[in-house]
Amino acid sequence: MLVSEFQYDLPPERIAQEPLADRAGSRLLHLTRLDQNRLPGSWQGQSWQDRKFREFPDLLRPDDLLVVNNTRVFPARLYGHRSGQRAQPLSPHNPAARDFLRGQVEVLLTRQVADDPIEWECLVRPGRKIGIGEKLYFSYSPDAPLEDAPPELEAEVTERGSFGERRIRFAPAADFFARIERIGHVPLPPYIDRDDRAADRDRYQTVYAQAPGSAARSVAAPTAGLHFTPEILEQIRGRGIEIAEITLHVGLGTFQPVRVEKVEDHKLHREWYEIPAEAARAINRAKDERRRIVAVGTTTVRTLEYAAEFAGKPAAQRTSENRVEAGQGEADAFIYPGYRFRIVDALLTNFHLPQSTLLMLVCALGGKELVMDAYRHAVEAGYRFYSYGDCMFIE
Repeated sequence: MLVSEFQYDLPPERIAQEPLADRAGSRLLHLTRLDQNRLPGSWQGQSWQDRKFREFPDLLRPDDLLVVNNTRVFPARLYGHRSGQRAQPLSPHNPAARDFLRGQVEVLLTRQVADDPIEWECLVRPGRKIGIGEKLYFSYSPDAPLEDAPPELEAEVTERGSFGERRIRFAPAADFFARIERIGHVPLPPYIDRDDRAADRDRYQTVYAQAPGSAARSVAAPTAGLHFTPEILEQIRGRGIEIAEITLHVGLGTFQPVRVEKVEDHKLHREWYEIPAEAARAINRAKDERRRIVAVGTTTVRTLEYAAEFAGKPAAQRTSENRVEAGQGEADAFIYPGYRFRIVDALLTNFHLPQSTLLMLVCALGGKELVMDAYRHAVEAGYRFYSYGDCMFIE
């Protein structure tokens, strides 16, 4: 299967640059497979309907289990200065020397890989200029000279990868995550063409996200959850619909484009997840009772499908039961058309970038022909796209 098969044209003005004042005010494109004996991914006899997100609670069945990702986005974008100690020396008569050697640097923390000392995988800009051994300094006011603003955090580049990827080791610092919260910026996606604002700390976060603190590890929001309000959640519970919470910390894979021609050649980055025992019991009970599992967001789908009881086991150890195990791990489930879903029956999701792994996942569940046709309809009908945009419900 070719990556180019997941291309669609999107005018730039369709990309939502700001969240709506009302979280629940988004539009919802409702995709329905009309064949009641359908399998996820089948596409004959399907249709769509333009709706509002406020109608979502009424689209659920009374015995559904709604599963959400309660991860919390932390201010993972840091601005600072490089030391310049690994740069090529410049003439002292060059007025640009100081700015070049101690120029600004932008770091996006994507995945913590060690606790003591604290080490992170990250994306760095300008990537080509930052080599192994380079020291980086991060302050609340990165424009101020280092001698005037002692850094809140210091780090050293320890490994270098392709496409701007680096591994950095932070110097010991008390209350590391408190400092990150103080000096970091909300990691808005690159297609939002503006700087982050104070309001984004609330709006680029679900209302059911984990409490602030060291548990925050996501570098992107599970955006399908951004539409929910406490009132919408109360309506859902008021109908007797069960809600389960799992966690997947969104990482580098969200930002990395697919750079191969064939879908099957792409490899996903691993992302940390946890399924609490209570959530696992609710999911397995719903499967036993043949009730629908409705996932909120592609991150929830990836977690549940990866954590199915037989996922990652040798063939001889697999079972025919569609169940999940409680626990923690690192998921790298790459789902594209042809995949057989074991847990998820329906999906609420935002619109995704062309040729992205997230769009491939949606096509796997809804059927490639239907989803791509629905995307073209959404473009023509003026839907707002991506993180702060509208949503789609596939059942």
